[in-house]
Amino acid sequence: MRRTILYSITALVAAATLTACGGGSDDETPESTGETTSAEESPAEESPAEEMSADLSTAETSLGTVVVDGDGMTAYYFSNDVKDSGTSACSGDCLTAWPPITTESETPTVEGVTGEIGTITGTDGSTQITIDGRPIYTFAQDTAPGDVNGQGVNDVWWVIAPDGAEITD
Repeated sequence: MRRTILYSITALVAAATLTACGGGSDDETPESTGETTSAEESPAEESPAEEMSADLSTAETSLGTVVVDGDGMTAYYFSNDVKDSGTSACSGDCLTAWPPITTESETPTVEGVTGEIGTITGTDGSTQITIDGRPIYTFAQDTAPGDVNGQGVNDVWWVIAPDGAEITD
């Protein structure tokens, strides 16, 4: 009984968090592809997080080659962000569901990403990385490298290709 209640509460919190950003209707939720590239699937290989030393790099997912953060988690654009504005439109509960990809440096280290890399001061005060003048984020419901569960959420969250283009498939 406790487990059922816990799962129900978790589902409600997740649904509320998703609708906190993006302006979509309550019935719009991400669809999981069911495909991941976690280290558990291939125990003989090192996990992507252990291999990465760059702030940003690329990885293969069910959507093709995408930009990932230093832990191997998929990077996303938020359509409500204005290119080259120097600000993020994601704040409050939005930042809980869509944590900014940050760096400790004004010049982030990058491997395989050809879009123009920069930084802004994020709404939480961190140094947030940008690609082609747009702030980038991860998705809290992506739990393993290769997850792309945030793709298309509320028609405003998009995975990023290495050249900085949105992947909208």
